[in-house]
Amino acid sequence: MKLTNLLLVTLVFSVTSLFSQSEIKGTVKDSDGIPLAGANIVVKGSTNGTTTDFDGNYTIEAASDGTLVFSYIGFETKEKKVNGQSTINITLSAGNQLDEFIVVGSRTAPRSNVDSALPIDVVGAKDLTSTGQASFDKALQYKIPSFNTVQTPVNDATSLLDPYEIRNMGPSRTLILINGKRKNLSALLYTQTSPGRGETGADISAIPTDAIKRVEILRDGASAQYGSDAIAGVMNIVLKDSPTEGSATVRTGITTEGDGEMFGIAINNGSTIDEGKGFINYTIDLSKVNQANRPGTVDGGTSNLGPNGEPLEGGEYADFVFVDPTDPDNYVNGATAASITAANAAGATQVDEFLSRNPDANNINGSPETAAAKFEMNMGYDLSETTQLYANAAYVYKKVNSFANYRTPYWRTVDALPYLADFFPGDNPSTAGGYDGYVPTFEGLLSDYNGTIGFKTIKNDWNIDASFTTGGNSQTYTVNNTQNGNTVYSPSTWVDANGNGTLDDGEITEGSQLYRENSQQSFRPGGTKFSHNVGNIDISRLLSDKLSIGVGAEFRAETFEVIVGELASYDGGGADSFAGSSPENSGKFNRYNFGGYLSLDYDVTDAFLLSGTIRTENYSDFGNTFVYKFSTRYKLTDQLTARASISSGFRAPTLHQIYTQKAQYSFVPGQGIQVGGLINNVSTQAKLLGIPQLDAETSNNYTIGFGGKLANNFSFTVDYYNIAVKDRIVLGSEIGGTAFDANGNNIGTTALDDILRNNNLSDVSFFSNAIDTKTSGIDVVLSKSNIEIGEGSLNLNLSGNYTIQNERDGAVKDIALVADSGQSVVNATQEALFFTSRPETKWILGVNYDINKFGFSLNNTYFGKTTFQQQGLDSNLFTEFTPKIVTDLGINFNATEKLTIALNVNNLLNVLPEWGFKSKNAAGDAILADAAQTQNQSNLITFNQRYSQMTYDGYHFSQLGTMLNLSINYRF
Repeated sequence: MKLTNLLLVTLVFSVTSLFSQSEIKGTVKDSDGIPLAGANIVVKGSTNGTTTDFDGNYTIEAASDGTLVFSYIGFETKEKKVNGQSTINITLSAGNQLDEFIVVGSRTAPRSNVDSALPIDVVGAKDLTSTGQASFDKALQYKIPSFNTVQTPVNDATSLLDPYEIRNMGPSRTLILINGKRKNLSALLYTQTSPGRGETGADISAIPTDAIKRVEILRDGASAQYGSDAIAGVMNIVLKDSPTEGSATVRTGITTEGDGEMFGIAINNGSTIDEGKGFINYTIDLSKVNQANRPGTVDGGTSNLGPNGEPLEGGEYADFVFVDPTDPDNYVNGATAASITAANAAGATQVDEFLSRNPDANNINGSPETAAAKFEMNMGYDLSETTQLYANAAYVYKKVNSFANYRTPYWRTVDALPYLADFFPGDNPSTAGGYDGYVPTFEGLLSDYNGTIGFKTIKNDWNIDASFTTGGNSQTYTVNNTQNGNTVYSPSTWVDANGNGTLDDGEITEGSQLYRENSQQSFRPGGTKFSHNVGNIDISRLLSDKLSIGVGAEFRAETFEVIVGELASYDGGGADSFAGSSPENSGKFNRYNFGGYLSLDYDVTDAFLLSGTIRTENYSDFGNTFVYKFSTRYKLTDQLTARASISSGFRAPTLHQIYTQKAQYSFVPGQGIQVGGLINNVSTQAKLLGIPQLDAETSNNYTIGFGGKLANNFSFTVDYYNIAVKDRIVLGSEIGGTAFDANGNNIGTTALDDILRNNNLSDVSFFSNAIDTKTSGIDVVLSKSNIEIGEGSLNLNLSGNYTIQNERDGAVKDIALVADSGQSVVNATQEALFFTSRPETKWILGVNYDINKFGFSLNNTYFGKTTFQQQGLDSNLFTEFTPKIVTDLGINFNATEKLTIALNVNNLLNVLPEWGFKSKNAAGDAILADAAQTQNQSNLITFNQRYSQMTYDGYHFSQLGTMLNLSINYRF
């Protein structure tokens, strides 16, 4: 009887304990006593969970013998036994927050970047501002080894946004998120022959650095989680969310050459809403950067003339003056060998005279003048204990002034070649006081906006996040101080003085060739716009302490518009230097897509994690796609973790790539500035040429790596990556005519030749899924923190990226017409831009030392070699940029608890890009052994030394040299 009663009491007590739930309340704060809004509290071993409100308060039901798990992004996770308590207050250790939990890369629950199954870089606001760089993208250049960006040599529209890329994959293959939501693309399509050609990306330079809390860069393919574009990786920009912290910062800077002056002011502040139920954090950033100019000394090439006055070394004379007296086609309108030779001699004199007064030919190339106003806002509001409303918005206005190549007075058209000696009788065009050329200006206006509104709630243990995002980018242009060549060069403006029906020697008048009196000089060539609207719903749940699920859907509508220019900007040859968009090349284009994903995370054991995601999307313009990702992490010890992933991905062709069609001005070695045409893939011309419509790129990625946190505050990650892209979309090289007469006139009979002649084009280019590529490499991050030295603390960081392989896989997929002409859309120049124009390896060694009121930072960035095969360069040679180390010094002084003064000396040692020729074979050796031939090759790729510092195609880091920056920050 006693035994029976004992068993009964035990059973009742057990059942009561099992089902008895009590309400537990408390507050979650950080080590400074500040409430943590949105911290997660979960009953261990169950699906029961909640989050804190904006005061850090929570309420949850749990068994009296249960365990609560507290976690918050950027803080260490803590477990606490209930033990019958009704109130549990928790303080989460801040520690090194940025080494802890991250948002990007998971559709279920956040994990640390050391423990995660994916390689992730996390950069804090302090790290970004410590670089002293004027914009967010340039700050990343000196913090993330796999991230590269640099200003292009030729500016015009590209001056509004410099191309950037992760792992040498181009800007189109990195997805940009703001607080986890997709940011809109820029309206700009890069068409210059420089890194980033044929690509487009989001304008990250428009994001004010002072608005950023941290940046998370996922260095792995993530199309399954996020959709198109995430082939190389994902960058998530997390905005500041503090309601109580704020600051004002004044920045100024100048190069040691005395140009490129920079001045800016930024204010970041926050406030609570409705007695702490919500918050708002906002940033206003105003800045102005003046032009910096680094032109080279132009080589006239007139010092060594042959018996007929021909140039023997190239240079300006060869490109713009020389008329071959041995060519019968030049004997027109009464021209004689003597008159042509005399014209050549007169032209050489004019070149020499002009360059004696203007050694750099008045060219302006470096960094453009930029003025920008940026606004960013982030907010949240607690609607209930389980529901939060959130929103963020941004607007950027940017104005950029840059310049085309200077039009020297001896530039001229073919029709006027025999008459050089008789230009402007009595008014030498290249002497002081006479006509002296002109420089077209390019003025760009950029507007960029994005905004998100959404809510997060918990319903029956399901975490629901629904949002709507909108964004857009517009760019409009003005070209000043130029002309419409169709008006200026038209034979109708030439005077037949003797009335014999032909233009005889001496009958070219002022209105015909160089004077611009018959043309307007300011043009509005139009521009481009891009916008998108995105709806997201993401649902996740902890099914148990081992299994979590995530499911979601996205709808996105995109619109791209080519804005028509005024008539004079595109009529005939259009505005010199930047032709406008004609009505037939303009219009508004749109598409939509719908996608959904399913994600599962399974902790097989505390050490072993399996994660998988599948996604399907449907695009209105090219159909369906299906991608997947599987990843795993295994904790070898408490300090060491191994991880790996395999995934497929895709990138839809952008609307820019599908619909852009225009005339393009570019420098052609040996021929000067020529006008080519970009044909889109849905045009009538494309159909005539047999150009197929674009399809999506597909990719296969896999990574394997190790991470660890060892004793004495030492951590490391090492990751190998391999990316294979099929049907990569490229803007092909310029395809010229198939047959020419002795004077260079196109006499071909193909559809391509007809299009070139009918549109007065020297060549055409177009987009195509032309190549498959293979990219692989290693990323390394080593960090040791909190090294006590005297009264100060020292932090060391070494990070690097090494490219093992970056190359084309298989033959180029040329259309028949191009292949039959002996040309290819991917030539040696294109291959170099795609694969070797970014550093083969890049390493960053950072040293930070804080002592008392001072902070010192010394960063050394090693830029490995880059190689180019510039257009026009002899095929037996290539150019190589020498590896260089750029050193940046920063000194901070905390004058008071609120006031900090910072001095940054960027490129302390004034290191500049250097390049040289490399030979491929014996023929190349012979060229380099001959000084005259070597000089001629150099002239070909630098536009006769105008771009001697960086060549015409690009370079691997800034050519501006040392920059001094001073900032004063006052915390509210």
